[in-house]
Amino acid sequence: MPIEQRGVDTIPEVERTSGPRDLVAILLGSNLCLGVIVFGWLPVSFGLGLWGAVTSVVAGTVAGVVVTAPLALVSLRTATNLSTSSGAFFGVRGRLIGSVVGLLLSLGYTALTLWTGGDVMVGTLARIAGLPAGDVTHSLVYAVLAVLTVIAAVFGYRLLLRMSKILTFGMILLLAVGLAAYAPDLTVTAPPGTPYLLGSFWPTWALSAVAAGLSGPIAFITLLGDYTRYISPRRHAPRTVLRATCLGLFAGLLVPQLFGTFTALAARASLDYADPLVAAAPAWYLIPLLLAAAAGSVGNAGLMLYSMGLDLDAIVPRASRTMATVIVAVVATAFVFLGHFAWSARSAMTSFVLVLTAIGTPWAVITLIGHLRCRGAYDADALQVYNRRARGGVYWFRAGWEPRATAAWVAGAAVGLFSVSTPFYEGPLLTLTGGVDCSFVLSGVVGGVVYAGLLLRPGGAPVTEPASKIMAAVD
Repeated sequence: MPIEQRGVDTIPEVERTSGPRDLVAILLGSNLCLGVIVFGWLPVSFGLGLWGAVTSVVAGTVAGVVVTAPLALVSLRTATNLSTSSGAFFGVRGRLIGSVVGLLLSLGYTALTLWTGGDVMVGTLARIAGLPAGDVTHSLVYAVLAVLTVIAAVFGYRLLLRMSKILTFGMILLLAVGLAAYAPDLTVTAPPGTPYLLGSFWPTWALSAVAAGLSGPIAFITLLGDYTRYISPRRHAPRTVLRATCLGLFAGLLVPQLFGTFTALAARASLDYADPLVAAAPAWYLIPLLLAAAAGSVGNAGLMLYSMGLDLDAIVPRASRTMATVIVAVVATAFVFLGHFAWSARSAMTSFVLVLTAIGTPWAVITLIGHLRCRGAYDADALQVYNRRARGGVYWFRAGWEPRATAAWVAGAAVGLFSVSTPFYEGPLLTLTGGVDCSFVLSGVVGGVVYAGLLLRPGGAPVTEPASKIMAAVD
């Protein structure tokens, strides 16, 4: 299979051969991994039992899918990734906001997947073969996973799609067997000595809905376009693609996360997930668990790393997609080692997802408003001005930035950060929300309202140029 040569340039119609079934396969197969499963452990670590954990994860996932899934339709029209597509609303330079947000999201989730999968692999190898579970072993396993992930990401979309189709069936089988393996030890209450993280049930439930449920779909706000740009709107109706996106996100996130909740309760996992998961596994399930940790980690991290390469390629047009992928792989691997040797698992995960959700949601809302406003009509050539290191075009606005969208995102992200509650930082607006983290809702609402208000403001038309006047002048 040849290495994919496409970066964030426009995909020609002849190459847009994927369909809705492929979209479901890649969203389902790539997410059946420990990097997503571990989010099902978070509610249990917060002190929630089976009912509270399941309802919070389901509610958060539903809310996230409602916001996120329509973004898939943007790249269906533009034939490029979502951060580049957002240039239609933020400007061809302002779309760097989406590229940076996407890069950070993918970086964190790539590191988390390799970190969690590697820890489970080390634990199972220690039980199976007596391999010492020390720092050297962890380092070697992380390195092997990182190399395999880079290979998958460098080869690109076609290889990742094939891997996802295989993982869909293989991982579902392994997880189904896992339910039987852990079922005898299942309890419906949180592990002993695990109090509500925020002191009482409902604030903790709300935190779980955001940190464990909502964060899953939000992680895809810049990723969905990586797959739908290969789907042709001439052959597949937007409604069909939207249904496929919803199905892929619902199944791809809820199945592994609910498995994580089930096994966390069975393994009495409170402060850590990987070690109790391995310790509670019956001997006959160790090999399947090892396979699940290895294959799932490479599939999911490969997809995230692929997206990171596209985002860096969008930020630095001179870098090829392959070069960009290798660079971000090195950074992601460094984060894996930091996660193992320097950070507290629960605190780091919770802080990461809450902060990224707060700054990413207003970007997604603004992009959706812009898509509805333009009714899915884009100038695909004008979106590529920055990538050609040129100037001008209908999306040039003011020096490549659309002031209204940029100001709305800044306002939404600021409110989100001021109202977020993490183990490391609590925003000053928490006193207005009773200590409950409403950063997702507030950041999205503020960003959307400010953007809509600025669009309606009289005399607020942006400075644009006709598409025919795109200049070839190089910066």
